[in-house]
Amino acid sequence: MSIVKTKNLIYEYLRRDEEGNVEGVNRAVDDVSLQVRQGEFIAIVGHNGSGKSTLAKHVNAILQPTRGTVWVDGIDTSQEDRVWAIRQRAGMVFQNPDNQIIGQLVEEDVGFGPENLGVPTEEIWKRVEESLRAVGMYQYRSHSPNRLSGGQKQRVSIAGVLAMRPQCIVLDEPTAMLDPSGRKEVIHAVRELNSREKVTVILITHYMEEVIYADHVYVMDQGRVAMEGTPREIFSRVEELQKLRLDVPQVTLLAYELQQRGISLPQGILTTQELVKALKRQEWPGAKREDAPHTDADSVNVSAILEEAGGTQAGEEAQYGTDH
Repeated sequence: MSIVKTKNLIYEYLRRDEEGNVEGVNRAVDDVSLQVRQGEFIAIVGHNGSGKSTLAKHVNAILQPTRGTVWVDGIDTSQEDRVWAIRQRAGMVFQNPDNQIIGQLVEEDVGFGPENLGVPTEEIWKRVEESLRAVGMYQYRSHSPNRLSGGQKQRVSIAGVLAMRPQCIVLDEPTAMLDPSGRKEVIHAVRELNSREKVTVILITHYMEEVIYADHVYVMDQGRVAMEGTPREIFSRVEELQKLRLDVPQVTLLAYELQQRGISLPQGILTTQELVKALKRQEWPGAKREDAPHTDADSVNVSAILEEAGGTQAGEEAQYGTDH
C-alpha cells in the first residue's frame, strides 16, 4: 500500500517585483508522479534548485499543488480540514536542528509534539524513552540541547518527530549543516529507524553517499524526475549523473575510472568492500595472483591498483579505507 503518492504534481512560485506585483511564474515541480510504499526508504536527490525540497514540502502539506494531487495515507493534501491528520502521518525534519528544538532539556523537547497531540502524560514519557533509544540519544535525555553537537541535535529532532508516531518521516537535507561525523551519525539513525522500526523514510539530499542504502532513488532536475531506480541502477549511469551536475560516491567513481582503463568490474559498485571483492577476482596481466596489487577487507591500495591499470590523476594520491 502507498503511504505517499503524487500524480501529475505541478507547483509554481509567483515571482513578484518590489511593489508586490506578479511579474512572472517559476515552475519548481513539473508533472511529478511517484509512489512510496509503507516501510520503504526513498531518496530524492538533485542539485540546488532541482525542485526536491519543494516536492518534500508537499508531503507534509506545507505547500499545496498548483495542479495535480498528493495523497498521504489516502488523504488528499488539498483538504484543508485534514491537514492536522496528514501531519500526524508524515513528520518533517529540516536542515537546521536549532529551528526545531525548543525545550530546555532533551526529553522535554522530544515530549513537546505528543503533548500537543493530547497524548496522556504516562504515554508521553514512554514515547520519549522509546524515541530517544531509537536514535541512540537516551543517555542524553537530561542534557541541555545547547550542549549537543550538530549531529546529536539533529538526532533529537528526529526523535521529536518519531515520538508523534508518524507512519512516514520526511527529512529535507537533514545533514546539510553538519560535518562528516555528524552526517554519519544522522544517516545511521535514519537507517536504523527504517530497518528496525519500519518507519517509512523519504530522504532529500545532495550527498550521494547517503542514498546507497535506499530502496529506490529519484533524481530531480528542473522540477522533473530525470532518473529513477535502485541505487545500483542509478550509480551505473555515472556520465548521466555528471551531466546533471551531480557527484557519485567516491568508490563508485573510482570503479568507473578503473573500468575506463580496461578492468572488468560490475556496474554500480557502491561500497569499498564491493570494490575490494571485485578486484580480488581479477587476473592481473604479467603477474601471479599473489603478486597482484594488495587488497583486503580493511584497506584498498588505490594507487597501486591504478598504476597497474594504467594510472589516472584521481589515483595518484588516493587511498581509501572501508567505510561501510
